[in-house]
Amino acid sequence: MNVEAKPLVVISGTSSGIGLAMAREMLERGHSVLGLVKNAGTDPLRHPDYRREQVDLSDPDEVQERIREIAATLEQPPRALVNNAGIGRMANLEQLSLADIKLVMNVNFLSHVIVTRVLLPLFKRQGRGDIVFTGSESALRGGRQGSIYCASKFAIRGFAQSLREECGKSGVRVSIINPGAVRTPFFDELHFGPGEAEDNAIAPEEVAAALAMVIEARPSAVLHEINLSPLVEVWRRK
Repeated sequence: MNVEAKPLVVISGTSSGIGLAMAREMLERGHSVLGLVKNAGTDPLRHPDYRREQVDLSDPDEVQERIREIAATLEQPPRALVNNAGIGRMANLEQLSLADIKLVMNVNFLSHVIVTRVLLPLFKRQGRGDIVFTGSESALRGGRQGSIYCASKFAIRGFAQSLREECGKSGVRVSIINPGAVRTPFFDELHFGPGEAEDNAIAPEEVAAALAMVIEARPSAVLHEINLSPLVEVWRRK
């Protein structure tokens, strides 16, 4: 391994929104970034220390196969893994198809479990590192028309808490960041979104700053959860 190599951060969902902001933040702070994206052709990020890999996180079998392939190509163990990619399908439960339910649970929960499971031995062997999940305020309380989305985020929060208990003695830290409304393309295909005022939504760069705080914390300190909310929560129908 090249001892001069920049510390590697693996981030899913780097082609837009929070993941893109996180990747830029890590690159600015001197890390190299491996981005896991759904479609490499639509990924806007260009940087000499950025590498992208296309993975369909909605397909559990493909996720496991591809992450194993990617892990085998790594020249150094990751400094951090950020399970960030997510999708929303919001409606009353009876209005959601089985395909919608599987899609949300596969992308928002199961894919992150699989990616973590494949890469976790790399962290444990080096005796350090951060595993970070992008949760949601929906991991803290349920909401109308959000039954499956909330379930996926509650699942991630429980997974993170349990994993933290498993990994502490290995020197591996586990954290979750729970943002409220973030002004990103996440809401483009939904029938609602945050209000138009600046204080009705968080900027993705603010979530990225929280990630930097987690990763740069003193090695013996763990930021279990960070909850971020807009100053004034307002929702509007489109």
